[in-house]
Amino acid sequence: MLPNHAPLQVAEQFGTLESLFPGRIDLGLGRAPGTDRSAAMALRRTLNADPDNFPNDVLEVMEFLADPQPGQPVQAVPGAGLRVPIWILGSSTFGAQVAAALGLPFVFASHFAPAMLFDAIGIYRERFTPSAQLPAPYVMLGVNVVAADTDDEARFLASSGRQSFASLRSGHPIQLPPPSKEWERDLSDPADPLRRSRVSFVGSPGTVSAQMRDFVERTQADELIVVSHIYDQSARLRSYEIAAATMTESSVLRGGEAPVGQARSPSARS
Repeated sequence: MLPNHAPLQVAEQFGTLESLFPGRIDLGLGRAPGTDRSAAMALRRTLNADPDNFPNDVLEVMEFLADPQPGQPVQAVPGAGLRVPIWILGSSTFGAQVAAALGLPFVFASHFAPAMLFDAIGIYRERFTPSAQLPAPYVMLGVNVVAADTDDEARFLASSGRQSFASLRSGHPIQLPPPSKEWERDLSDPADPLRRSRVSFVGSPGTVSAQMRDFVERTQADELIVVSHIYDQSARLRSYEIAAATMTESSVLRGGEAPVGQARSPSARS
């Protein structure tokens, strides 16, 4: 959340991570502060930061991660010359425009704010300008996945995230609670107020696979990033195992390169 941080700090922090774990670090930059006013005040920089200055802040981060220039007064140490791959994060068309103009990969937050999903990815693909980092558009989409061995078990496990998300939307964030029968509901239920506010796949391996394949076919996503809001750790790990198997075994292709969901970095790193 770039408005909360100085570009030099971001470059040095991710330069440190890249130095410790070469070739394994990506840097996602978003425009939203991601918090309330009290926390924003505690972070200080947001008091005077203009979110509309986000594109310039991104360019500043990119400059700090590029090779240092002769006479450059300030350098990121570490960071300079490391070229950490940058992604633009967004939940609206603004981020899509920035990513397209700078030739960067784009990540859309469809896991919690899908309203402008198709508008955003359409703008991004239409206006994309190739860059040194990326020759063609590359879209990653966030999705919620709650997978279990049966549909009934998955629906029950998904009630934890449903409670947490509803509390967050009402202005009262809570820690992820245990699942509850009172909050269990079929996601296809049109009466569910959360149905249109998140992209979620809930069910058994077969159910989740069909849902994910349909979503990928409709969006032509290059990659999915998955979150599973599940209270029990073992059940959460099982959900990720099912999701990983689904994406690995999927026959849905994007550009004829690899199964959608398989890790493929647009920076062409190993």
